[in-house]
Amino acid sequence: MTTVASGTGVGPLLRGWRDRRRISQLELALRADSSARHISFIETGRSRPSEEMILRLAEHLDVPVRERNALLLAAGYAPRFTETPLDDPSMGALREGMERLLTGYEPYPAIVVDGSYTVVAANRGIAMLLEGLPEHLLTPPLNAMRITLHPEGLAPRIRNLREWRAHLLAQMERQIALVRSGPLRALYDEVAAYPLPGTGADPEDGEDPVPHPYFALPLQIEHEGRVLSFVSSISTFNTPMDVTVAELAIETLLPADPATAKYLQSLME
Repeated sequence: MTTVASGTGVGPLLRGWRDRRRISQLELALRADSSARHISFIETGRSRPSEEMILRLAEHLDVPVRERNALLLAAGYAPRFTETPLDDPSMGALREGMERLLTGYEPYPAIVVDGSYTVVAANRGIAMLLEGLPEHLLTPPLNAMRITLHPEGLAPRIRNLREWRAHLLAQMERQIALVRSGPLRALYDEVAAYPLPGTGADPEDGEDPVPHPYFALPLQIEHEGRVLSFVSSISTFNTPMDVTVAELAIETLLPADPATAKYLQSLME
């Protein structure tokens, strides 16, 4: 659901997005084929922008689709972008496409999550990594952040947990800075407070992580006595016209070394 802060007009909201992007009124005006004077009038409430102007400014400010609806509502217009449940019949082609993509990526792990990291779909590579986790973490709806960082989840198996945890929390912080989401903030507060498994210590305590030779930060995780290394890649849909689709993310785990790739291929054989 799109919400707008009480008493907040579209002008202050647009200025907030411009400040986040560190773009001057003049630069935004040039990008949007307008004038700095007009942008100033919009931000101060002296001029009411049209729907087209709001969407044009939002495009150049890279405002998330859900927040574009919030801008329109704040200006007194109807939302432009729908929010269709993923199980709606109209989403059939999307669901089938994601399933084909996930299956085609096997034996490597791949997962689809929504804007709150709820698991929408996953392949057998992910199921392999989740083997042996307690039922309460695997009861739908599954949450990828909770499963990864919970002391009874994957956290005890992750060899470079401090590094990986810091990466995930930073990812969530960037997302929270873009969207005003109470559930996402609550999830962040929950997982950030998890103690490191087996220590009961504050997650921020401990030694600095050991440098690694990989080309990107790997996820190093144990599986049946082996340490598997993966590099994560996240994809989103281009030019989405629906809030649900805009907030979907497909994460694929690419083997970071030949040993991991060979082991996963052996499982398929």
